[in-house]
Amino acid sequence: MLLITTPQSVWKISSKPAMLKENKKTGIPVAKIVVSLMFFLFIVHVAFAQQHYLSSLRAGKEYPLYTTYAAAMERSAFILDEAYRFRYDQENSGADLLTDSGGDIGFAFKEGKKYVYRVADMFAPPVITSSYPDMVRFEFFPFEGIKVSAWFVVHSSTAAILDLSVENQKTGEAEIEVSTFVRQGKRPFQHAKISGANVYFEHLEQPDQWTIEHKVPYTDSVRNVFICSAGRQRAALSGEKEDLFPTATKTLLPKAAILSYQTLLKLKRGQKKSVRVVRNCGTVKVPYQSLALAARALLNTDLTTYQHANERLFSRLHPPQFADPDKEALFWSCNSMMRQVFYPPEGKCKYNYYVFSREPTWGWGHGGQVFHESISMLSYLYLDPEGAMNSQRVFSERQYPNGYINYRTGPYLDEVIEYGGKLTTSAPWYAWLNWEIYQHTRDRKFLQEMYESSKKLFRFIVQNRDTDADGLCEWNGEAILESVRDSKVAVWDQVGYPSNFESLDLNCLLVMEAKSLEKMAAELGYKADAGIWKSDYTNRASLINKTFWDEENGFYYQVDKNSHRFTFKKENDLKRDEIIGFLPLWAGIASKEQARRLVVKLTDPRQFWRPYGVPSLSAADPYYDPKGYWNGPVWVQWDFLIMRGLLDYGYRAQAKELVDNVVKGMVQVLKKDHDLWEFYSPDHPWGGYHKTYIWAGIINRMMIETEKIK
Repeated sequence: MLLITTPQSVWKISSKPAMLKENKKTGIPVAKIVVSLMFFLFIVHVAFAQQHYLSSLRAGKEYPLYTTYAAAMERSAFILDEAYRFRYDQENSGADLLTDSGGDIGFAFKEGKKYVYRVADMFAPPVITSSYPDMVRFEFFPFEGIKVSAWFVVHSSTAAILDLSVENQKTGEAEIEVSTFVRQGKRPFQHAKISGANVYFEHLEQPDQWTIEHKVPYTDSVRNVFICSAGRQRAALSGEKEDLFPTATKTLLPKAAILSYQTLLKLKRGQKKSVRVVRNCGTVKVPYQSLALAARALLNTDLTTYQHANERLFSRLHPPQFADPDKEALFWSCNSMMRQVFYPPEGKCKYNYYVFSREPTWGWGHGGQVFHESISMLSYLYLDPEGAMNSQRVFSERQYPNGYINYRTGPYLDEVIEYGGKLTTSAPWYAWLNWEIYQHTRDRKFLQEMYESSKKLFRFIVQNRDTDADGLCEWNGEAILESVRDSKVAVWDQVGYPSNFESLDLNCLLVMEAKSLEKMAAELGYKADAGIWKSDYTNRASLINKTFWDEENGFYYQVDKNSHRFTFKKENDLKRDEIIGFLPLWAGIASKEQARRLVVKLTDPRQFWRPYGVPSLSAADPYYDPKGYWNGPVWVQWDFLIMRGLLDYGYRAQAKELVDNVVKGMVQVLKKDHDLWEFYSPDHPWGGYHKTYIWAGIINRMMIETEKIK
């Protein structure tokens, strides 16, 4: 007898000889039917496993899982948006749901005189069983024989639900007191009061200086209601944030550090009882009664609907069969993070848009989209192809008639930066991204729109960035910002301002833009246009090799705009081995011999072939700092470009090794702090400086493109 299992059933197939005869009705041997059925069931089993990976976890504290949670896109809003990070891996803290400034949600337990809040004091620590962008399920044992199954859902940008199901697995009865609370560690809650079964309070959300200077709207005074499904057995307000079981009950407190409900559960053997709390918030213009009414409706909502919605969404993904389970965990974590930073149309955005980072919320990380962040769309499109296309439309809908697209674009922001009489745009990963997205979606309407938009941006750049009319462009406007490499760049810091140099990186990008425009034009049937674009990138590629290639060092460098030499202030001071020197591989500009020499330098462990990826500056350079900014750390999206170049030139093993090295670093950091970062150290398992960062998600595309390489 053969047993085949799926998540929902067990199938029995007899292997007795009598069952293997020919089927009289069909004439097909039963053995063939059995084999076909076995294959079908295997496919079903694999499909279920892939679709519901995030519903079938056993994630302890060292599991590489992203654990920040925010409302689903369709229930999200930009201005007032509370998201939470689940901290469950710190022995000396509780398993709390943390916000950056809005206050935390947590729980504690008492049995007799024994009190448990810290993870270290639990009989068995939390294990996550399901995790999606807006929800997490986990279980733990605060005491021996007492199991808690918890479910936390960020219902919307203003409302969150915590449900605790307590089960008595002891041989006798048990009395468990459950404390559920909100706590503010930075600034005490204001105007806290108990009104009937509800707890009301206010808190402050202070914007940073960037938000104020850019006139991005914000809400600084926020009203809250905190309610409990058990009603008000006991609610307490306390001025001490450590007082999780306050002894004094008050109905009004001008300032409070913790607001708590205590619920006594009397459980017979095998019995389960649940406690659910809801936090809802709004501006000070929203009446408390309205907040309470909306919160109370969530006390009885079916939480399985959130998980089912996520399962339907994530079932679109069909990842490769990863040999390494850590890669699989990283893949799903990145998808959760990328989905999470998307918002629905709002304000000036007629389409869905993303922010770099949603929780914590900080100035320019929350303002809107930029071209280089959109490289992540090459990973995100597997989950939401329509959303990836619409994110690109956010740029085109704001485009100026002359082709200019402002540096950063959001629902309430058009970041137009004028510097020296020039408008600052961003590094043009635009036509290339649009073409890459089209190759996946095959949406010709999108292709037509983006061809026109990409063509206009390209022309704006070549008309405004070639100040000496020599066929090569320079960064301009606020050039450091426009170049993407905007801090701790060896050449910018120690040699000169970017607009002084013919730009190696900008011209490589323009080659790829023109190549993509050629493909777009050919696909649309514009043969004459395609020929123009080919002529453009052919000429530019020739100039790049003639101007930027250094035969002595076998590398590409910036040159002085006027002399076209590698010298600006001191002899050869522009010969700094920066990551941009490998862009000709990605752009297909290097000859086979040049590519060979580039790969020799790339794979030198003393320079770029570091344990956890390719750094942004050679480790042999005196300015190198693995925890700096653009002078050493691994920027995953740039390593993606290098990987593409290696693949295109036939260096498949090196491409695979590069990706595996980057994955190794990201996984170790994810195991440690359960976050995805702006960049990583090439030498140590470390991530900085900004977390929940969308472009880290490009690692998924890197794994997809190299997983089958042996």
